[in-house]
Amino acid sequence: MGKIEIKKENKRKDLLNAAFDLFVSKGFHNTSIADIVGKAGIAKGTFYLYFKDKTDIRNRLISSKATQLFNNACLKLKCTSLTRLDEQFIFLTDEILRALEKDQSLLFFLSKHLSWGIFRSSMTEEKAPDGVSARELYEQLIARSGCRFDNPEIIIYLVIELVAGVSYNAILYHDPADIEELKPYLHTMIRRIVQDFDKASS
Repeated sequence: MGKIEIKKENKRKDLLNAAFDLFVSKGFHNTSIADIVGKAGIAKGTFYLYFKDKTDIRNRLISSKATQLFNNACLKLKCTSLTRLDEQFIFLTDEILRALEKDQSLLFFLSKHLSWGIFRSSMTEEKAPDGVSARELYEQLIARSGCRFDNPEIIIYLVIELVAGVSYNAILYHDPADIEELKPYLHTMIRRIVQDFDKASS
């Protein structure tokens, strides 16, 4: 990557970082593009070289943050010897929950704005530093496990929705229980989802 490309990428990152801080502190609707460029120290016209509008930068930010969480957990998974898909999912879930516990502003942001449509597109569009997409990582997990599903996308959807639904209240408000108390139940549900839909085991 040349100096011009690096400079452009740094500006894009500055805008994303500024938008994230503002969306968390002020809320999406109370944040303007002028707020974002002002915080980033970038001219307003430059904003439109990278993003169509405020919704676009929010969606790109969600894609980037969600995929980064998944990719970071996958990198750690590669250092293990786990091959069963349910155990891989549980490992990934625990890593993601640990990251969200450390960065509760990220949890708050994603819980408010992440939708399946955005995450599904980000699985293909967003790439890890090695150039591999989240969708490719997910396909590698399934291949590594030997599981077979009629629709693998539904399995990841169910797991993501389950984890997202449990993590928000448990981490932020310890309701109905602390996240550590809920994890065994979460693990059991993940095992059931994988086992019930795995064609290779039936």
